[in-house]
Amino acid sequence: MKWFKVGLHLVIVIVSVILCEQIIANSLSNQQNKKDYAELNHIKYGLLNVDEWKRHITVILDEEINRLSLSIKNEKELRKQIAVLLKTLIVEIDKRIKKEHSGSTVGRLKQAMMNTFIDMEAIKKGVPAYADAIIKELTKSTTRDQIKALLNEKLQQYSSQTFNQLDTSKINSILLRTGVGDIESAKVKLNQAIAVKHNLLVKESVGLILLSVILFSLSGFSRQPLTPFRYTLLIVSLLLLLVTGVTTPAIDLEAKISKMSFVLLGHPISFENQVMYFQSKSILDVFWIMITHADLQMKFVGILLITFSIIFPLFKIVSTMGYYFNYRGARENPIIKFFVLKSGKWSMADVMVVAIFMAYIGFNGIIDNQFVTLSASTQQLELLTTNGTTLQPGYYLFLTYTILALFLTEFLTRRPLKES
Repeated sequence: MKWFKVGLHLVIVIVSVILCEQIIANSLSNQQNKKDYAELNHIKYGLLNVDEWKRHITVILDEEINRLSLSIKNEKELRKQIAVLLKTLIVEIDKRIKKEHSGSTVGRLKQAMMNTFIDMEAIKKGVPAYADAIIKELTKSTTRDQIKALLNEKLQQYSSQTFNQLDTSKINSILLRTGVGDIESAKVKLNQAIAVKHNLLVKESVGLILLSVILFSLSGFSRQPLTPFRYTLLIVSLLLLLVTGVTTPAIDLEAKISKMSFVLLGHPISFENQVMYFQSKSILDVFWIMITHADLQMKFVGILLITFSIIFPLFKIVSTMGYYFNYRGARENPIIKFFVLKSGKWSMADVMVVAIFMAYIGFNGIIDNQFVTLSASTQQLELLTTNGTTLQPGYYLFLTYTILALFLTEFLTRRPLKES
């Protein structure tokens, strides 16, 4: 029975080590996939991209030009407008000629002859016939095709002159990593990979947590004092949880416009999955951002972060080891006694867990509050927003470490080994 328990403990720890390695590898891979997917869907490439709007508008105008035709109602209106323009043109021409002829004797002579042989009123009376002739010419298929060709040429000219100088180096890198040739294919591939990796990470994280809980439960339910073998395995289990907890993403922050659609000139325009903000960070990621920041206050906060989340917990683990083995009278050392017996009240790991959770609640509330005013749904516009802020496996792994570390302290204080 003893060897069975020893074998069971060893199997649990070995499987935990394998799961730890898999969780870290899959988390880092999925973190990159999420960043790439968010970059491809960023609002700067879609809703706020001049080229994207140009593409939509060019297609709409091209279709409208190709559908260009005159209805009976439009012909009547156009005939009236042409008639008015012709009358105005005749009057302006008559005034201009008279003005030019009034400056010289020869000019006045020419004007007198024109007044004799040309009846301007008769010309004006022929305006409706002129308008009919123009309309007849416009309605010819050849004329209509020429007008469409001219409009399409101008549309392409203006379209080529309208562009946005956008840096696409990140997109090119993502396409290279995914091994596809276009953005839509990359989105599909990344989305599928994210879903598969996420499900795998959840199973692996739950497995690691359950194995750690089982290992601690076997020691907790036993009435025997902790043996060096069991104690060492508990320490290894805590270290595995701590390592995975600080190196894997603990929180994802995402704010995006799920769908924005409206109708322009009778044509529907739609933008989907427009990411406005996305961050997927582990505790180590946040520390690196802060420590490399130019602001000294940010560096100081980064040092506090790494101290409370990694250095302090490691000191506590080392202290419990010294206390357990009573290395050089460690049980009487005030620093060791503080970390082992009293640091539970000042557990900085606990503070980190609460801080991450409060950050999750805070960001969640802020994004939801802002999206309430942004979301809209009318006959002209449909706007759907999504808050994708979520806690990730790294948070739960770090939380499990924090709780089980407290139990380890209880095991030591309730059943200390007798000194030899």
